[in-house]
Amino acid sequence: MKQAGREIINLGIGNPDLMPPAEALKNFQMEMDKGDAHGYQPYRGIKQLRTSMAQWYKRIYGVTIDEEREILPLMGSKEGITHISLAFLNPGDEVLIPDPAYPAYGSVTKMVGAVPRYFPLKPESGWLPEFRELRKSDLSRVRLMWLNYPNMPTGVSASEGLFADAVKFGRENDILICHDNPYSMILNDKPLSILSVGGAKKIAVELNSLSKSHNMAGWRIGLVVSDERKIRFIQTVKSNMDSGMFKPLQLAAASALDCSRKWYENQNAIYQKRQNIAFQILDKMQCKYERQQSGLFVWARIPPEFRDSETYSEHVLKTCDIFLCPGHIFGRRGEKYIRLSLCNSQQILKKVLGRVD
Repeated sequence: MKQAGREIINLGIGNPDLMPPAEALKNFQMEMDKGDAHGYQPYRGIKQLRTSMAQWYKRIYGVTIDEEREILPLMGSKEGITHISLAFLNPGDEVLIPDPAYPAYGSVTKMVGAVPRYFPLKPESGWLPEFRELRKSDLSRVRLMWLNYPNMPTGVSASEGLFADAVKFGRENDILICHDNPYSMILNDKPLSILSVGGAKKIAVELNSLSKSHNMAGWRIGLVVSDERKIRFIQTVKSNMDSGMFKPLQLAAASALDCSRKWYENQNAIYQKRQNIAFQILDKMQCKYERQQSGLFVWARIPPEFRDSETYSEHVLKTCDIFLCPGHIFGRRGEKYIRLSLCNSQQILKKVLGRVD
């Protein structure tokens, strides 16, 4: 369609279009010229970065982290999904994966020879896991469970009670709870970490990232946090797959994590304006949605006259030159939904608003 000269607006991908903190850019440029910048770096990251990560967790989530033993910087949190799976799963082990969910959880599970076992997130249950129902099933082969709140794609935020229930469930069944937490700073009044639950480090690991929270997706900077034993296992895998992150990137990331609360507030003010326009777009398209959504997307139910999300996405693409992400790619439970990205300017979103009817 683009080759034919049509202007397609892509509202499918969550690729932040805003700038990282200015101090991060300044530090990166300054560190590039130093003589020690271009060699191999420690597998576990430089101390300055681990210190900033630990301080950020304390400031944002109220969680105390031992920077020497309980944090491992990553080249983006996505690689952590693979490292965790390689470290803790054997072929034939089962993995609890929400439906709908980020597709990488299931893909990596299959890649390491484990077995995905999908459990439903239902709108009538607030898109939250039903631990009572899971307990009724045979969990003897389950080794790991993925959670992700604020949730992608549904935009639902977690509560302290949900995380407490997850930790309890993991302890009861000896299941490692893996919480993927990249969206907690975006349109979310109360950022939470599963590690704020007492004793959570013994049964849980948490992934986090600067990609969405600090507009640094292409920089590939993330982290995994847990107790010393699990971090050591994950580092064993990681050390056989890379040779440390570029030092100027690490120092720039450290300065980004030290940015002021005002910086986050300014980012969220922009995303709030975009979300409001997105709601207007969805209203015109007669899609149904919840207004209380966190993260970089809006999740909405397609009009009833369309049989599935792919059909609806194709319809909007062909009639309006707009691409919306069909919900079926996140699982069977997303079949009647679409996802709209807020990683587009107000100007672009207003253009979309003018196109739809």
